[in-house]
Amino acid sequence: MSINTEAELPVSPAVHGVAKSAISGSNLTPNQIVSLLDNYIIGQKDAKKSVAIALRNRLRRQNVSDDLRDEIMPNNIIMIGPTGVGKTEIARRLAKLAKAPFIKVEASKFTEVGYVGRDVESMIRDLVDQSVAMVRSEKTEEVREKAIQLVEDRLLDILLPPMQSVEEDPADEDEKALVPVREEAADPSIEVNRRSRQKMRDRLRNGKLEDRQIEMDVTSDSPGGMMQILGPLGQMEEIGGIMQDLMSGLPRKRKKRRVTIAEARKILENEEVQKLIDMDSVVKEAINKVEQSGIVFIDEIDKIASASTGAGGKGPDVSREGVQRDLLPIVEGSNVATKYGIVKTDHVLFIASGAFHVAKPSDLIPELQGRFPIRVELKSLTEDDFILILTQPNNALIKQYTALLGTEGVTLSFTDGAIRQIARIAARVNETVENIGARRLHTIMTSLLEELMFNIPENYSGDQVEIDESMVKERLNHVAEDRDLSRYIL
Repeated sequence: MSINTEAELPVSPAVHGVAKSAISGSNLTPNQIVSLLDNYIIGQKDAKKSVAIALRNRLRRQNVSDDLRDEIMPNNIIMIGPTGVGKTEIARRLAKLAKAPFIKVEASKFTEVGYVGRDVESMIRDLVDQSVAMVRSEKTEEVREKAIQLVEDRLLDILLPPMQSVEEDPADEDEKALVPVREEAADPSIEVNRRSRQKMRDRLRNGKLEDRQIEMDVTSDSPGGMMQILGPLGQMEEIGGIMQDLMSGLPRKRKKRRVTIAEARKILENEEVQKLIDMDSVVKEAINKVEQSGIVFIDEIDKIASASTGAGGKGPDVSREGVQRDLLPIVEGSNVATKYGIVKTDHVLFIASGAFHVAKPSDLIPELQGRFPIRVELKSLTEDDFILILTQPNNALIKQYTALLGTEGVTLSFTDGAIRQIARIAARVNETVENIGARRLHTIMTSLLEELMFNIPENYSGDQVEIDESMVKERLNHVAEDRDLSRYIL
């Protein structure tokens, strides 16, 4: 499908600096977004359409007048469907298309305030951490070329320090500037040193000295034992994070260490990148990315709902409704304190998902239901869907296994009959045992190719192996037909 770029929206002049860069990655039309998602996810057109509109609306909001822009809230989405049908993958791929900070959390891991466990605000703190890492990585690429040049100079100074002709007093520079310059014979030793350094630089660039060992000062690791003890203790992890951040600001000890040139490059490059990157601007841009284009995917939201909760009663676990009420202000829009500063969640896009086999979306508390106005149901995968999943996506399973065995010199191919038989077995096992969606294909492919992959490269190196329908039936049919055996193997 061709992509029409003429429909791209111009970014409003009112969107300044960092804000403009925060939403530039989402300058795609809904049709373009769906087309790109089709490269990785089969079917689920309704869900793709909903997330595409939500992403495009972010760009549209940036072009609304200033007095109305802040009033436009994101249309948060609840995806309803069994496991393995593409809910998480749609959200993850959407974030990659938009180049937006993204985090996936499980609602069942959070507890009501006052209980031992993670509080709901930690999802925003994790999102900010992820955004800072993303922006820092982008800035690192921008300064990498300059850092490599500085590292080369530092390595050269370690291997062959430059020679100075005379020690000059900097205080006399102004006075010497008034004296006419006289021609002096160049010091032969300095000229020899200069030529030697140039030869050494050429050898460094050509990689001829990578295994040579040198002695250099390296920064020792910061003390973090106490922080690691505090981390796992529920809400104490936040105190541990703050203390860790404070400790990182203390000067670190440096010690002598012998390393190869190749190791020294990595150490020095990291040091130079740290010096070249302005962390204040990184944090500012990262927070803006979270506020303007952050995406939080809340999985298993049905696990914190119960039939009695929706009717106004209390559920079997008091913390279920408590988690919903704690989630409400975050989804509604509030200020969350992080170690990088205050972050507003008003325009963060929240995508929730759940199988909802027992509970229903209407079993969530009414206030939380109202914050997820878009509901989309994802369909269970059929045999025909499995055939497409095996062959069409850019990361299709058959393409993955073909590439893996290709590294051993084995050419792997599948007949159409074999692919259909694999899909048929996957659909049958999902119906009779438990429906785990496309994940069933992983277990079936592993069982099918187990012997082949175990015996490579001794018995198959340089061969062409074709998987046909009879081979699939021989290896899998007896397992698929035995329901008890399928529970353990497939």
